[in-house]
Amino acid sequence: MTLLDLLLEPLSYDFMVRAFVTTTVAAVVAALLSCWLVLVGWSLMGDAVSHAVLPGVVIAYILGAPFALGALVFGGLAVVLIGAVRDSGRVKEDAAIGIVFTTLFALGLVLVSVTPSQTDLSHIIFGNVLGISSVELAQVLVLAVVGSTVLLVKRRDLVLFAFDPTHAHAIGLSTRRLSALLLGVLALTAVVTLQVVGVILVVAMLIIPGATASLLTQRFGRMLVLAPTISALSSIVGIYLSYWLDAASGGMVVLVQGAVFTVVLLTSPRYGPLRRWRARSVPAGVRA
Repeated sequence: MTLLDLLLEPLSYDFMVRAFVTTTVAAVVAALLSCWLVLVGWSLMGDAVSHAVLPGVVIAYILGAPFALGALVFGGLAVVLIGAVRDSGRVKEDAAIGIVFTTLFALGLVLVSVTPSQTDLSHIIFGNVLGISSVELAQVLVLAVVGSTVLLVKRRDLVLFAFDPTHAHAIGLSTRRLSALLLGVLALTAVVTLQVVGVILVVAMLIIPGATASLLTQRFGRMLVLAPTISALSSIVGIYLSYWLDAASGGMVVLVQGAVFTVVLLTSPRYGPLRRWRARSVPAGVRA
């Protein structure tokens, strides 16, 4: 079998084509958002929202509603609850995040365990991109377009908010509204990536691409190009590997992204330890 045959064989199956499209779309929108999450320092918030959507998905299943609707409602609820606990003045933000997301995630696990179902609800936790239906694909595409459009249209305001919220407030921008907007897109993106890698690995797709791009460039505009590109290519490679190795698709996608991050971290022209090792190994006279 030639390399071309290996590449084309998975595409002969409709479910694999849907998997490639869904994963690539989810990877792109998650990578765009990850640039802001890394810049603002909201990695834990991404973890919180991605886990908090689990009870919403299970309740949506019980009611016969779209999974995306339930996840979106509980993603927004998690953001509101975190803000309420934090604004009480007695609990710090990291503690508020931990309390809310672990409680909601535990609620989701309980609901999964007690809900009679003809469907294996564990795919919500671990992902099931190979089982994506045409309707679910359409949902992912719509939500991804909405999330990406908001990020790109409000890009300048969100960048200013991320770099210097004090200056953003001084020129008349509402930092509270921008924060709420970014959290809303986070909830939306968590729903999109949930379809691909499940609740547990969503945070990886929301953080790794932006972190990888930040090692390669200091310009935010370039990050917005590098992160989606790296994420999309990693996702395609991950799906191919999962097909050839008969491995979990979502896990393989995140594993490839993690491997790319590791390589970039080691070889980064600015931060990589290999660069520092080479600099020490070159005689001082040569460097001069």
